[in-house]
Amino acid sequence: MDIATLIGLLLGFGGLIGGFLLEGGTLGMLWVGTAAMIVFGGTFGATILSFTMDELKTLPYFFKMVFVEKKNDYLTILDLLVDTADKARREGLLSLESQLGEIDNEFFSRGLQLVIDGTDPELTRNMLEMEIEAFEGKEKIGSDIFMCAGGFAPTMGIIGTVMGLVHVLSNVSEPDKLGGAIAVAFLATLYGVSSANVLWIPFGTKIKVKTEKDILLMEMILEGILSIQAGENPRVIREKLMTFLSPEGRVKATEQQNLQMGM
Repeated sequence: MDIATLIGLLLGFGGLIGGFLLEGGTLGMLWVGTAAMIVFGGTFGATILSFTMDELKTLPYFFKMVFVEKKNDYLTILDLLVDTADKARREGLLSLESQLGEIDNEFFSRGLQLVIDGTDPELTRNMLEMEIEAFEGKEKIGSDIFMCAGGFAPTMGIIGTVMGLVHVLSNVSEPDKLGGAIAVAFLATLYGVSSANVLWIPFGTKIKVKTEKDILLMEMILEGILSIQAGENPRVIREKLMTFLSPEGRVKATEQQNLQMGM
């Protein structure tokens, strides 16, 4: 479970509902089925209309991406790249074939296979860069779907409110009921704005952030693979790849290196 997602949802909805209750409201006042039907039905309908069925079939994958924590272990991959470079310099590139089965990262494994097969370095770079671009395009669909829903939801909320006010104004013969009816009408706007800003837009942003981290790891692997193919010194490769790490990651990488050297 992605703890940040859980905390964000609890704080977001907790703050909205808690503030309303502190003002003297009740939970029952916040629920109107017809308003929810207009906002969520309209939002989902417009979003579905905006994408193909093949793209919409990926939604379960992206929901899982939002709620499940995925840790990219940059340090482990960096150490593996350096160890692989060291083995390649000592035993040759063909000796790396026995190591392929031990690599969990598919992108790393495919890149290393290209090197073992003697693929031209420029072709290796092009093929791996194309794979990164394809991955980025696939993941972007999830972000686009949720961002699209976040754009439609407030508009659907306004439409629901206007529809509610039309109904209210068509029954002005009972002025004592107008206040409550108007309040109910405005709940549609509340549903639209709150769902967009607490659910759909944050979901899209989270997918985008996680995708950027995945791509950064892939770019680090790409540079490591090309460096191994070029026969660069493992120490130089380590220093080069450390530029992909966060400041905290660089400190940890340096500490690990010092421990391995017995410093």
